Amino acid sequence: MDGRPSERDLAFQAEVRSFLAEKLTPEIRAWAARQTGVAAERKLGAWWHRTLFERGWIAPAWPVEHGGTGWDAMQRHIFEEECASANAPQLFLAGLQLCGPVIMKFGTPQQKAFFLPRIRSGEHYWCQGFSEPGSGSDLSSLTTRAVRDGDDYVVTGSKIWTTHAHNANWIFMLVRTSTEGRQQVGISFLLSPMDAPGIEVRPIISMSGEHEVNQVFFDDLRVPVANRVGDENQGWAIAKYLLEFERGGSYAAVARALLREALVAAQTPDPIDGTRLWDDPAFRRRYAELDIEITAQSWTEKRVISSLAAGDSVGDMMASILKVRGSEVQQAAGELAMRALGELAIPDQRRALCPGSHAPPIGPGFALRPTARFLNDRARSIYGGSNEIQRNIIARFVASG
Repeated sequence: MDGRPSERDLAFQAEVRSFLAEKLTPEIRAWAARQTGVAAERKLGAWWHRTLFERGWIAPAWPVEHGGTGWDAMQRHIFEEECASANAPQLFLAGLQLCGPVIMKFGTPQQKAFFLPRIRSGEHYWCQGFSEPGSGSDLSSLTTRAVRDGDDYVVTGSKIWTTHAHNANWIFMLVRTSTEGRQQVGISFLLSPMDAPGIEVRPIISMSGEHEVNQVFFDDLRVPVANRVGDENQGWAIAKYLLEFERGGSYAAVARALLREALVAAQTPDPIDGTRLWDDPAFRRRYAELDIEITAQSWTEKRVISSLAAGDSVGDMMASILKVRGSEVQQAAGELAMRALGELAIPDQRRALCPGSHAPPIGPGFALRPTARFLNDRARSIYGGSNEIQRNIIARFVASG
């Protein structure tokens, strides 16, 4: 593909920048800068979702007939990079990126008509009920049961590491509807409102201090059969399709934003001795290496996106490749930001080293986000299927020719 931006691309970039400059006030940018997890906190995320929806920009990857923008690969990439550069809030995309495409492909006409407009508008905020205690990377061993009772399934069991379950009003989940044959065969894909009787959400506080993930318990939860997506026991095939979207997303824009944070910290003189980490050739070399890796990831993402029709998935192997390289590049960029911060990563220690200083040049406010992001990103190479599993998938494709 020709990576040189056309006049149309430059005009679109200017349009996006103008829109972001108008909507992202200093107060909003400061609010977004406090985001340390995978998505903005609920109130900010809801505002940004509504803002993009009203502009018609909420679903760039969806087909136009379902409310997509009709953008090409370069426009989608420009939009992502400009949002990251402007420190726009990051949306939680379980509905837009995961559940929506599944409903488009496997849902009934009634399900499409009901759910898709509500996902786009933000009325429905989804969480993902896949992993269970003891069934993470070996997802097919899940034990949450769904027993047919007339027009309902009665669901019993639990899900864990359920991101934003405390904010969500709907959940899509994998449940076991049969114990016969291979364990992948007896799984179905169900949708349930989170306020249904029989659902309990318990918080899990991460080592970064955030309440982002949860354990969700189902105690005789009744889910209408009409809320099953696809056929009974078709859930494993649906889950594999969904995971192509989860693993095959965009990574480069976030990694680039983390690299910029490392650059700002490294170029700021130390308030005690005036030295700059940027003057260290070893640091600059590592920065350059990561800059090249992120650029390569960015071009790979653009090349893959450009080969797809709107709403299509990237396929098993390419999803695994993007996930492995993208997650590891993001982690490396976060590690470089931590290295650049040095003792600023522990704000109280900086104040002890610099008595009487109430406002260090970067300061605790700057240090808080990279530190928490660094801790949170330890999970990035695990969730969505660990990178070890992804390498096995890639190896099987290569070995099979």
